[in-house]
Amino acid sequence: MDLQNSYHEPVMLSECLEGLNIRPDGMYVDVTFGGGGHSRAILDKLDTGKLFAFDQDPDAAKNAEALKESGKLIFIASNFRHLKRYLKLYKADKVDGILADLGVSSHQINTPARGFSTRFDADLDMRMNPGTEKTAGEVLNHYSAASLQKIFGMYGEVQNAKTIAEAIYSTRHNNPIETINDLKQLLQRYAPRHRENKYFAQVFQALRIEVNDELKVLEEFLEQVPEVLKPGGRLVVMSYHSLEDRLVKNFIQKGKFSGEVEKDFYGNEIKPLKAITRKPIEASAEEVARNPRARSAKLRIAEK
Repeated sequence: MDLQNSYHEPVMLSECLEGLNIRPDGMYVDVTFGGGGHSRAILDKLDTGKLFAFDQDPDAAKNAEALKESGKLIFIASNFRHLKRYLKLYKADKVDGILADLGVSSHQINTPARGFSTRFDADLDMRMNPGTEKTAGEVLNHYSAASLQKIFGMYGEVQNAKTIAEAIYSTRHNNPIETINDLKQLLQRYAPRHRENKYFAQVFQALRIEVNDELKVLEEFLEQVPEVLKPGGRLVVMSYHSLEDRLVKNFIQKGKFSGEVEKDFYGNEIKPLKAITRKPIEASAEEVARNPRARSAKLRIAEK
C-alpha cells in the first residue's frame, strides 16, 4: 500500500498556513503528522527554522522518512499529550506556532484491519496507536452497562444510549461482540429508520474516543500550549465534532474548559490566549466537493 497516497488531503491547508503566520527562521510543531501534508507545506516555508512533528501511529512514522532529509524536521513517535516533555528533550522549550488537525486520518479509516470504519468487517480495534492495549472490542465486552451508557451518551450523543448499553451487556455473555458486523447487527434493531449509518457513526465515534482517550488528551495538550508558545506565537486547531470544538473554543475564550473566565483584582480577564478568529473557519464549498472530510471541519486560531 502507498501510505502517502492513502492519507487524507490536508484540510484547509492555506488557512492553516496563514493562521500559523510562519517565519522562515521559526520553530513550529505539527502534533498530528499523519500523511505529512500540512508538515510538508510548513517545511516549504522554513529556511533555518525547525518543525517538530508528533504522531503515535507507526504508519505515519514511515511517511516522515523522506521529509527528514531536509534536516528541518524532527519526527517524534509519540502522543501529543507529551508535547512539553519532548520539546524540552529537544531543547525547544518555546515555539512560534502549533498546528493540530484532530480526528482520524483517511488512511486509518480506509484500512479495514484498523477497525475504524463501518464500511468493512474486521475486529473492533480503533486504536490510533496499535501498541496500546485497550481495543473497542475490550470496551464492549468488559465495561459495565452503566459505563457503556455514559460513553455512548457523552461521546456519541446517542439518544438511546441506555437501551443499547443494556443490549450489549446482555448479549455479550453468550455471544461476545468481536467484529464490526457483530456490533452493527446488534445496533440495527435500535437504529432510527433511514438514519442507520449516522447512528452507527455516532456509536463508533464514542468507542473511538474512549479507546484513545481523545478528549483527555486534547485537554492535556491545550493546557501545555501557553507554556510552550512564545509571546505572539500561534495555535491553529482543526476539530471535526462538537465535543472537540467546544473544548478548544472554551480554552481559547476562557483559559479553561468550563465555567466563567477568571479575573484579577482589577477586573482584567486571566486567559493566556486571544482568539484571532471570532468564529471558526469552515472549508469552502469547492474544498468540500473535492475532499468530503472537510465538511465537518472547524478551524480556530489563537495567539499568545
